[in-house]
Amino acid sequence: MIRRSGLRWRLVAWVTGVLLIASAAIFGVIYEQATSELRSQIDTDVVGDASQLSQAVRAIRTDSPRQVLAEIRRYVSAQPFTGTSSLLFAMVPGAGTVSNHPEVFGGPGPDDGETPGEQTHENGLGRSLLSGPVGLSTRNVPDVGAARVAEHVVRAGSVPVRLGAGEPLIVVTRAQRSIIRSFAIAGAVALVIALLASYLAGASVSLPLRRMAKVATRVDDGDLGPRMEPSGASSAEILILADSFNRMLDRLARAFAAQRDFIADASHELRTPLTVIAGQLEVLAAADEPDRDEVRRVHRLVSAEIARTSRLVDDMLLLSRSERDDFLHPAQIDLRTFVTDLWASASLAAERRFELGELPDATLGADPDRLAQALRNLIGNAIEHTGAPDGLVRLDVELRSEGGVRFAVSDDGPGIAPDERERVFERFHRTDQARDRAGGGAGLGLAIVQVIAQAHGGAVRVSPAATGGARLELDLPQAHVRARPASERPRTTARH
Repeated sequence: MIRRSGLRWRLVAWVTGVLLIASAAIFGVIYEQATSELRSQIDTDVVGDASQLSQAVRAIRTDSPRQVLAEIRRYVSAQPFTGTSSLLFAMVPGAGTVSNHPEVFGGPGPDDGETPGEQTHENGLGRSLLSGPVGLSTRNVPDVGAARVAEHVVRAGSVPVRLGAGEPLIVVTRAQRSIIRSFAIAGAVALVIALLASYLAGASVSLPLRRMAKVATRVDDGDLGPRMEPSGASSAEILILADSFNRMLDRLARAFAAQRDFIADASHELRTPLTVIAGQLEVLAAADEPDRDEVRRVHRLVSAEIARTSRLVDDMLLLSRSERDDFLHPAQIDLRTFVTDLWASASLAAERRFELGELPDATLGADPDRLAQALRNLIGNAIEHTGAPDGLVRLDVELRSEGGVRFAVSDDGPGIAPDERERVFERFHRTDQARDRAGGGAGLGLAIVQVIAQAHGGAVRVSPAATGGARLELDLPQAHVRARPASERPRTTARH
């Protein structure tokens, strides 16, 4: 069931509203223009008829009011008033009035169907034509109604004559009614067509959206399998929306899969130390009087597993916080001092052949704690995959020509197979299961390096080292690096 608040109904409402507003504006313009033109034409005709009557009166050569009235009567009688001709009238002082429409100036008694009061009112309207200012005006004429009247005062010889011509405005009224009726019929037809067209257009536009809503409902129920499949006739906007929607579902599917894998791997990793702890405690509890050496042995094993579990939990918490805005706290780092101190502490962790390349004298904008953690993990990974005491672990720091800095840790260990070079950064992934677990690793070290690199806008990658082992590069292209001028560099002394 489609609610009336849906897209198609909103589209219908918008189209209908726009059509009504446009129709009203067009109707107003046409109505006013037609009325104005009709009135203008009537005024032109009335003024012309009054001018002709004036010329005819001026041509009368007599000073007798009665003869003037008789001549005017002959003129207007030749032009009787009809629905298509003009009303003509005149008043000669001392002689009377004349008109081509006898009912204009009334009569002594009411016509058929009229009351005396109505007849008196009509007589008053007729007399009003013979008074007031001359010129063009709108008057109520008996038995005619509203009319445009043009009046003049002219002389026939020495006799003043007030005359006029008029046309009823019923033509304008009829034209107005015709316009209203025509617009009502045309508007109704156009409105019905617009309603149908907008409804069908709304249905066509909303159909893929309703399909997408059904897919979203299935996704909300936990099914990430369905995808939007728009037809080839769909608009570009729908195709873009469907593609974005499908890519979003792909990312969600990958995110949920990674989450499930992470939970499963974390459960597996935590189960091992818990099993060891529980087993050792059961062994200890089974003895009635365990000796002190056995207690110390159990304590040592349990403490080691607790420490390993604590490190695992800390690593997982760090990975979970990597998406937060406050994951990094950038600061300006003296690159040479930072790397020198880090390398000094890291080289004490194991007996290896440690080599540190030449360090650039520059400052680096990054989070010192997260960057140190990432580098320690890379160095620790190299230590784990080299043998004592001559295994090579080397750190090189390079300033990128296009900006940023690159840290590279190399070793001469067995290296990393090409098909493993992308997977080594996955959580809980180990290339050497036995050695990593024995060394306390959970397969999160390089995953932590990757999230720290990504948080800095960089990346981490694996390539073969020139020494035969692996080379892991931490590339920070967006880090702000400023090489210090010689005048700002600290004075150093040789170390022995």
